[in-house]
Amino acid sequence: MSFLEKMKSRYTVKKYNPQGTISEDKTRQLKDILHLSPSSINSQPWNFVFVSNTEIKEKLGEASYWNKEKVVESNQLIVFQVLKNPEDFEKQIEGNLPEGSVAFYKNFVKPKGETAIKSWLAHQVYLSLGVFLSACAELEIDSTPMEGIEPEKYDTILNNEKYETLFAVTIGEKAPEDSNQPTITPKTRHSKELVILER
Repeated sequence: MSFLEKMKSRYTVKKYNPQGTISEDKTRQLKDILHLSPSSINSQPWNFVFVSNTEIKEKLGEASYWNKEKVVESNQLIVFQVLKNPEDFEKQIEGNLPEGSVAFYKNFVKPKGETAIKSWLAHQVYLSLGVFLSACAELEIDSTPMEGIEPEKYDTILNNEKYETLFAVTIGEKAPEDSNQPTITPKTRHSKELVILER
């Protein structure tokens, strides 16, 4: 199946098969692919927390609003986190990035203030989400991206001191009765003419 066909068949899973599994090889590939995610100036201001522990998933499920069932019944939950303190980010890039990249940050990002810096850092993590969902499609792993979570509670549960949660993705095997799959509920998108422009 071509990548295009896989993208046509991928969708946001609403119900998982609790007995579904993902091979260790596919999980390793997902980790390796996330590790290769692009970011502006190669900034990499992120952590990706893979949660398979049942007890931790239960706690995170309680902090996931209407997504609780997906979190609990999925095979794994991946939490996408970003460095919370711009000073920690600046320490991370000093000596690790080329002088020109550091200068870009100092001259074009930092002068805009802390709110803009944190927004810019978060944007880098969202780039990795696109990579991750595409990788799931290619590997034929069912997934659900979620912003419907309580990030502060996630942070307390995961206790990853320098990072804060932005969003999460569940992965696993869809339940046969999941009504959101395209064979039951066809995908809807704006027309190509509306969104793909040429000049």
